[in-house]
Amino acid sequence: MSKVYFSCWKDELIDNRGKPQEEWAESAYNFPVNYNIDLASKAFIGWAGFALFDEDVDVVKLATEYAAQYQIYSEACGRCAPGRWGGRILYDLFDKIARGEGEESDVEHLKEVSRTMMETSKCEIGRTVPKPLLDILTHFSDEIYDLITNKKPSKYYNNPEISYIAKVTAPCMDACPAHVDIPAYIEGVRDLRYDDSLKATRKTMPLAHTCGRVCPHPCEDECRRANLDEPISIMELKRIGADFEDEHGLFWLHPKEQKPLNGKKVAVIGAGPAGLAGAYYMALEGVACDVYEELPVLGGEVAVGVPEYRMPVDKYNKDIEAVHSLEGVRFITGKRVTAEDMRKFEKEYDAILVATGTRISKKVRAKNERPEIKGYWPAINFLDCINLYVKYGIPVPEEIRKQQHLDKEYVDLTGKTLVCVGGGFTSMDVVRCAVRANAKKVIMLYRRDEATIIRNTTYEEYHEAVEEGVEFIFYSAVEEIITDENDNLKALKVNRFELIPDPNGGRPQLQKIEGADFTIECDYLVPAVSQSADLSHLPEEWEIELTSWGTIKTDGKTYMSSRKGVFAAGDCEYGPMTIVNAVGQAKRAASVISRYVLTGEVSLTDEEIMEDHLRALKVYDKKEKIRGWLPGIPRQVSEKLTVDERKYTNEEVNLGFTQEQAIAEAERCMRCYYIAMVAV
Repeated sequence: MSKVYFSCWKDELIDNRGKPQEEWAESAYNFPVNYNIDLASKAFIGWAGFALFDEDVDVVKLATEYAAQYQIYSEACGRCAPGRWGGRILYDLFDKIARGEGEESDVEHLKEVSRTMMETSKCEIGRTVPKPLLDILTHFSDEIYDLITNKKPSKYYNNPEISYIAKVTAPCMDACPAHVDIPAYIEGVRDLRYDDSLKATRKTMPLAHTCGRVCPHPCEDECRRANLDEPISIMELKRIGADFEDEHGLFWLHPKEQKPLNGKKVAVIGAGPAGLAGAYYMALEGVACDVYEELPVLGGEVAVGVPEYRMPVDKYNKDIEAVHSLEGVRFITGKRVTAEDMRKFEKEYDAILVATGTRISKKVRAKNERPEIKGYWPAINFLDCINLYVKYGIPVPEEIRKQQHLDKEYVDLTGKTLVCVGGGFTSMDVVRCAVRANAKKVIMLYRRDEATIIRNTTYEEYHEAVEEGVEFIFYSAVEEIITDENDNLKALKVNRFELIPDPNGGRPQLQKIEGADFTIECDYLVPAVSQSADLSHLPEEWEIELTSWGTIKTDGKTYMSSRKGVFAAGDCEYGPMTIVNAVGQAKRAASVISRYVLTGEVSLTDEEIMEDHLRALKVYDKKEKIRGWLPGIPRQVSEKLTVDERKYTNEEVNLGFTQEQAIAEAERCMRCYYIAMVAV
């Protein structure tokens, strides 16, 4: 909620002109009334209207500057005359009026051009830019005609103290935690410029192979095409450019030329997605990075946790090699960083980025739950054992083989029943790996329903698991773990639950169904309910502030911890998250650190400030009625290995689009760029 002087946004119209400020009505929208902690905003203008937060705003100059921004970005397309030339006319006429040389006929001309652009432009940037300009012409006509009649410039036409800060976004870009320029990389695919597509991705997402395969694609949930028929297959189009680079040996298509090393160096703790992304973007800015990794291999949990059939390690290694190709990036594997190391790092490096992830599996909180039970196998360790062998040929350690009754150097579950408790990506990886390890029966217990597990993972992931024979038991939880006299797991006592509606309209609550308990005989129980962070490497005397979840507390914007010069990104900052979330945080942290090591100050760029404001405002409107586009164009579906082909192999399941499919899918994109601008 924002107090406004005037607001014309979507269907909202608030006019507080002539009223004292204490009587101003509030907008229903979360406008950027304060640009940052030290600076108030005067106005906001964007694709759906505009809002004024101050009585003293030059709306004609505001309109002129907004039309000027369109000149910068409309050239990216230039495929239609209304968008290309109409935008120029809008700027010329508003500027003419603002400098005191306008005519009454210019107003009608502006209205005519605006309506034509909104009806006939081929992309959304051309359709939406005129919207707030028409609103200004409608609601501030007295001010406009005053300038025309009296041949005077607008009051702040030449005022250098007012800044106009613009940001181009799109609903999909806004929803992406890494703010990838999705329309740009899709356009690259459509135009067969796969190099441009990959460069557009790597501007904010260095792991293009990886996130083109295992991203939960929140962007597709906020794709405007979904309001018309089906969302664009955004994730699968991302891998096209990366695979092209790999297949044609075009190493490496970085988004820009690396800056010369500036003598500054940062210690990065952890070589998972957050650590890799942080090192990549700092190195591009000329900051050298030493990346320390406890595991014997690079890549963090994606390398040892995400199965080969989802994320082939050779593809992930290409992403890692792209990071390593930058001058100043050095990897140190097999190194568990200690508190004493951290004390040294603080003296030897200009900053530290902690990106250690969350690799401690949490318990299911059942009676008799103990790690020494034979057959009790925490998810992270289970996936480590499977994937280190499948991907790298590293055998299961002897002590784990003894604990888990394994008679081979790899995980073989022949004749065994495995039960996993969870409902996210980790648990889905566990059960599908168990299928490939030849388990006789695989069961997942989940406290919620099918819709929730799909929301936690993806529709494809859940249904592929069902096809492979995984049995899902919803509204269930383990009450007790039953063992024999030798402490071998024998069975699980399981409770059943039902959802009870809240009479006050709140969230329905789970309630145990009395008398519905049942027993599952099994050989293995794999808890995959969540993970926690191991922060034992942080020196106690540093007194770094933690969250209630036991992660490193930051402001969520600059990612600096309570100790100056120590930053955190990824799971260790937020808790278990997706790859794209971890990369998004690390990209922002890298940007902040790159400036911090030079100035000693922590700051955000205007681009980053606007990203946060737009996410708070919400760019996507799922109630919007899409017009002017051909509906019913089917979403392309890539070829997958059949169930029989994939159940007994670790080959990649999703074979990706053919070139024809990729182009057809890219052509469905409506190029929904929007321009937003703040006056400060």
